[in-house]
Amino acid sequence: MSDEPDLESLRLLVQVAELGSVGKAARAVGIAQPSATKRLAALERRARLPLLVRTPQGSALTDDGKLVVAWAAKLLAAADEFRTSLSALRADRAATLRIAASMTIAEALLPRWLSHLRGQEPSVHVGLTVTNSAEVARLVLKAANVDLGFVEGPGVLEGLASRVVGTDELIVVVTSAHPWARRRRPLTAAELAATPLVVREAGSGTRETLDRVLARHDPVTPQLALGSNAAVKGAAVAGIAPAVLSRHAVESELTAGTLVAVGVADLKLVRRLRAVWPKGRRLTGPAATLLQVI
Repeated sequence: MSDEPDLESLRLLVQVAELGSVGKAARAVGIAQPSATKRLAALERRARLPLLVRTPQGSALTDDGKLVVAWAAKLLAAADEFRTSLSALRADRAATLRIAASMTIAEALLPRWLSHLRGQEPSVHVGLTVTNSAEVARLVLKAANVDLGFVEGPGVLEGLASRVVGTDELIVVVTSAHPWARRRRPLTAAELAATPLVVREAGSGTRETLDRVLARHDPVTPQLALGSNAAVKGAAVAGIAPAVLSRHAVESELTAGTLVAVGVADLKLVRRLRAVWPKGRRLTGPAATLLQVI
């Protein structure tokens, strides 16, 4: 035989061994008897061995044929396992959605979005990477096990397609003991820029938005730059300095009164939230469904 055996012909030969005739074997595999006869003859030519003895009572295996059937049964079982495993793998990949999201989106918005997605596709499995917006964009550009990204901030990196999925407002917050908590007039942009703040780390969408809107006011160096919303909130609650965060990130603290929002008169601290994916790639499966239900 060649190095690449004809699996369907081997399957037919196994059926002949089990059922005792070419006609019954042909019906079992869903082909006409003349086609089965030709296929078996071709199999014998390739093997250069007689595999069947044909009699009026039916067909019987030669000794060589019995050996070939024993080997074929193992090969066909392995082939069937391969097909089943491959099909399961495709189904698993089709049902898996790998997301990278900025912290604010992951904490405040994504749980609700994923609940909507599960209503449409109950079997979907979601893997989530939570990081800052710059790293989300990098992961998506690299196609590093990420199907879809969600970022904050005013800009999107080259090479990414995007769609706006919402808006967000940044607010200045202070502990209730801070003098700004009792302030009756809004801050000016110049006052905010002149104050050392607690901010997110470089690369976060929150930080990028703040830096852009304060750039023309010559801002001072931040008091602290921290790597998570929780850390920034903790510093603000401790009274270290005023902080700038997404309103989504501090809703519970504002309700509890541990933080107080301070208005800013002449700054527009609104940003767009975007879904991002590699430019030129069409979203399909759960990724496309998620964008539909947001």
